[in-house]
Amino acid sequence: MTEEDVNQLRSQGLDDRGIHDVCAITAYFGFVNRMADGLGVELEQRFGEE
Repeated sequence: MTEEDVNQLRSQGLDDRGIHDVCAITAYFGFVNRMADGLGVELEQRFGEE
C-alpha cells in the first residue's frame, strides 16, 4: 500500500476510518486464507455440486 493508494481511496470518499477498515478486512482475509491453506482446510461441497 502506497501513499497513492491512500489518495485514491480518499478521492472515492473514504476517511481515515474507512481506509483503516479496508486495510483491516483485507489483512484479515489474507491471514485466514493462509491459515486455511497451511492447515490443509478444504471447502465443503455445496448442495447439487459434484
